[in-house]
This record gives sequence, C-alpha cells and structure tokens, in this order.
Amino acid sequence: MRYFIRFAYNGTPYHGWQIQPNAASVQETLNKAFSVLLNEAISIMGAGRTDTGVHASEMFGHFDTEKNLDVVHLVHKLNSYLPKDIAIFEIIPVHEDAHCRFDATKRTYEYHINTVKNPFLQELSWYVTQKLDVVLMNEAAQILLKHTDFQCFSKVNTDVNTFDCTIFEAFWKEENNKLIFTISANRFLRNMVRSIVGTLINIGLHKITLNDFENIIASKNREKAGFSVPAHGLYLTDIYYDYITK
Repeated sequence: MRYFIRFAYNGTPYHGWQIQPNAASVQETLNKAFSVLLNEAISIMGAGRTDTGVHASEMFGHFDTEKNLDVVHLVHKLNSYLPKDIAIFEIIPVHEDAHCRFDATKRTYEYHINTVKNPFLQELSWYVTQKLDVVLMNEAAQILLKHTDFQCFSKVNTDVNTFDCTIFEAFWKEENNKLIFTISANRFLRNMVRSIVGTLINIGLHKITLNDFENIIASKNREKAGFSVPAHGLYLTDIYYDYITK
C-alpha cells in the first residue's frame, strides 16, 4: 500500500530535505524513524526539496509498505520518537499510483521579515532594518503574474526541462512588525522564491524600478536579478492535491 505523510519541520538544524553524505537531513531522519517503528526499510519520497535552513509548516511525502497500518497510532508513535523539530500531522492511505511530487497542483511559500529586532525570531525570520516601500513591492509582485518564464530567478546550472511556472498569487502583507511575502505556483525552480524576494527588496529600497523588474524577467539572466535572501526566513506552507481534502 502507498501512504502519504503530512508533516512540518523547523529546518534550522538540517541541511535541507534531501539525504546527503555527512550532514543531517529531514529525509534521512524520517526514513530512520519509519524504518525503526515499522521494522522494515522505509524510503520516503518528498513532495519537493528545501535548502539548508528552510522550514516547512506543511510538507508531504509518500512511502510504500505491505502492512495495513493503524495510521492514528503510528502518528502518535512517530511524534514520540522523532526529534522536537519534526511533527507528523497525519498519514493518509492513497491509491498505488499517487505521487506526492508529481501530483501536486499548487505549492505555496511564505517569506518572513521582521522589522523590529526579536531574539526569538533569529532563525525563523530575516531581520531587515531599512525602510521598505511595500506598496511598490506589491506592484512589482503583480507583474510576476503576467509572466511564465522565470529563468532569471533560477539557480544556474540546474537540471530542468523548462523554466516555465504558472504563478497564481504573489503579495506582501504587514502585520505585527513583520512583512510576509506569499507566493503560490504550480511549480518552483531552485532558489526561485529567495531570488524573487531579493529582487523585490531592491524595488522596496528604490534601487531598481518596476520597468527594471520587467526587463530582468525578460533577460532570463540570473546575474541581472537581485540577491538571494537568507534561507531561514523561507517557509513551505501549503501543497495541494486534487484527491486530498484538508
């Protein structure tokens, strides 16, 4: 049987989602926990990859087993066994062809900026001292919805067949001394959100204009876009599937 896992993690102590040699990863930590508790080798496929220090308030994975699981009991056991920075919300039986990565129809990320120094947000939000023009940043964010080729925001030398993405929404909101950028799309390129945010920050600082922003997207050149903001402010917040109701 195939099962989906819905879970969350604080990415601070991990070198991203994907297993890698000589570094702690979320995938490896989950694989070990599931393998021990189910007494068989379990390999979990993730819905996507997050970089070192990036968080997920909602992530999905899937795994296969011949066992008919008591999913409520297993969730409880996993949350007792796993480290405090990973939480399992639910385990969902799905059809055998379901795929947590390829079947996702929409993903949503948030980027968190704190505008007042807060020691409790040190690894959970990026502290920015400069005054940002949020109105102008929101105007620029709407420009993203008119385009589909986002090569200029992609990490170079990445192995993808296309740089096309459909962005459904992109906006900034201010609340409680924080700025939160939300962006949803059918897919994302490597480093895409962090480089978009860095470019929007340059607009908010009046370093570039809205016309410059249009030209950057048209250029398809990563060197013309803005800097990549720090990973610890980035959260994967939602993943959507046509056959899963939340």
